[in-house]
Amino acid sequence: MPDRGKLVVEVLDSRTQAPIQGARINVYTKDTPSQETVAQNLPTDISGQTMEITLPAPDFKYSQQPSDVKPYSEYVVEIISEGYREVIVNGVQILPESTAIQQVTLSQREGTRALRQEPDIINIPPNTLYGDYPPKIPEEESKPIPPPTGFVVLDYPQVPEFIIVHDGHPDDPSAPNYWVRYRDYIKNVASSEIYSTWPLPTLYANICCIISFTLNRVFTEWYRGKGKNFTITSSTAFDQKYVHRRNIYESISRVVDDIFNLYIRRPSARQPLLAQYCDGSQVQCPGWLTQWGSKFLGDQGMPFDQILKYFYGTNLEFSNAQVVSGVPQSFPGYTLSIGSSGNPVRTVQTFLNRIARNFPAIPTVRVDGIYGQETAEAVRVFQRVFRLPVTGTVDFATWYRISDIYVAVTKIAELN
Repeated sequence: MPDRGKLVVEVLDSRTQAPIQGARINVYTKDTPSQETVAQNLPTDISGQTMEITLPAPDFKYSQQPSDVKPYSEYVVEIISEGYREVIVNGVQILPESTAIQQVTLSQREGTRALRQEPDIINIPPNTLYGDYPPKIPEEESKPIPPPTGFVVLDYPQVPEFIIVHDGHPDDPSAPNYWVRYRDYIKNVASSEIYSTWPLPTLYANICCIISFTLNRVFTEWYRGKGKNFTITSSTAFDQKYVHRRNIYESISRVVDDIFNLYIRRPSARQPLLAQYCDGSQVQCPGWLTQWGSKFLGDQGMPFDQILKYFYGTNLEFSNAQVVSGVPQSFPGYTLSIGSSGNPVRTVQTFLNRIARNFPAIPTVRVDGIYGQETAEAVRVFQRVFRLPVTGTVDFATWYRISDIYVAVTKIAELN
């Protein structure tokens, strides 16, 4: 019998970012000679989400070591909702014992001509560990810091609100640029480059590399300094693999939410380390992290910080980006729970009430600065809707997810 993985489809209105209830989801096989229907007319709920769909996936062992066997199954997902342009996602990747999340935004149809619109097609290419991609061209791990008249505009590393991704070679002017929310970018790259079935310390180590690499590009204004109008590219020869609108994985999403501002650097260095890496199977890269090597160290129980020091050397420090651009208020430094009070609680209550206007499954609460059962329940519902561990408390990850969603819905409202 094959292993099983799970899929959740989330459907939002592209203009308002509000969930679309009652969209119909069809799922078909992709790897079989003729497409077979495995789920039909599954409805989305008040939060725009389907139930968890259980789907066959290859044996778990194929994602645990380099193999010629594709370790994930692929499906075609069709999203239909009255008044919206249909979307078809080709190649949603389902790994065993993992939950894949495919978010889709639908554009409203306008006028009778739009009724004849072709579907919006999303094609997801292979994971970099299985597909054929060019290896990273080596660079110096630290960039020279230009004088004050140069292009470095930050005094210290900070998390940006958006990453501008150039979807192609850096010198290809025809390639599109995508504005992607920072954490969504990190989750996308990790889901494109590693397997969600790997040990947790391995996920942490690889995601910390992805974060450090990204923040180095942000801090040094690497492409801006070359006259480009983007932050980073999707080319594996130069940067990291980003696949626009692809599915991500719940386990990867949770790790990113936990450490999204954690980066590595050399002692006394201001800039995050340009943490280059390779797969370690098809390509070797002495002095860099190898993805499969980190997986095997994770199997042995090595903590993620030691995995990173194993590859990059012991002269490695871990730092947190202190400023999170686009977020109204920073995490207070402690977890909010029943009995907490004060301005941080009032902030959470205010933000949740605003988010509930777009996501009505979340109950509204009294804005009194007191963390009682009512607030705890609203937090639990928020955590369920946004695929966080359901604790009813506001830790670092939940605080910044609430902040992110609040900023997104209020900015969308202002634009509309």
